[in-house]
Amino acid sequence: MLDLLLHSDKKLLELVAIYGAWVYGILFAIVFAETGFVVTPFLPGDSLLFAAGALCATGALSTPVAAALLVTAAFTGNAVNYSVGRAIGPRVFVATGESGLMHRLLNREHLTRAHAFFERYGGKAVILGRFVPIVRTFVPFVAGAAQMTRRSFVFYNFLGAAGWVGLCLGAGVLFGNVPIVKDNFSLVALGIVFVSLLPMAIEFVRHRRSA
Repeated sequence: MLDLLLHSDKKLLELVAIYGAWVYGILFAIVFAETGFVVTPFLPGDSLLFAAGALCATGALSTPVAAALLVTAAFTGNAVNYSVGRAIGPRVFVATGESGLMHRLLNREHLTRAHAFFERYGGKAVILGRFVPIVRTFVPFVAGAAQMTRRSFVFYNFLGAAGWVGLCLGAGVLFGNVPIVKDNFSLVALGIVFVSLLPMAIEFVRHRRSA
């Protein structure tokens, strides 16, 4: 996974050479799994989209086809994650009272507070969470478990998916083949991850200072 993260451009080029048009299905599967399954937050997201954009700029991939498929993958992945959380969340968070570790972790009151949060800030959380690695894997699950209104989730999920894919893929199209970027893709990939995690780190520091 680390090798794929740091060398997504070369790996994708190899996949295009080997599998041709099937690479679209591989990209779809990776993006869908990264956003759709709680157990796969380690899959590359931002750097993979950037690398795909770079290949689109060279003509190895079709920009409209890649954009449409990746937005669909991101949208449907989140939708599946949300549905799973909505189905099993209320069954998991059934504990009441304060005795025992599991009771504290799976207390029903957590869902009540989460529901109030997502009803008030859910749109912002779904959209902004899409741009943060790992967080984007858990936000739709928690939104589903908290019973965020389905119509609202679908609307903001689409906006987040389109914005995320458009930004990362577009950046790859524009800058992915600039010599200094292409020759230092590993550093660029790490930089993308760092920038993605920066808002969460800033919010954490603010929370610690206000506590």
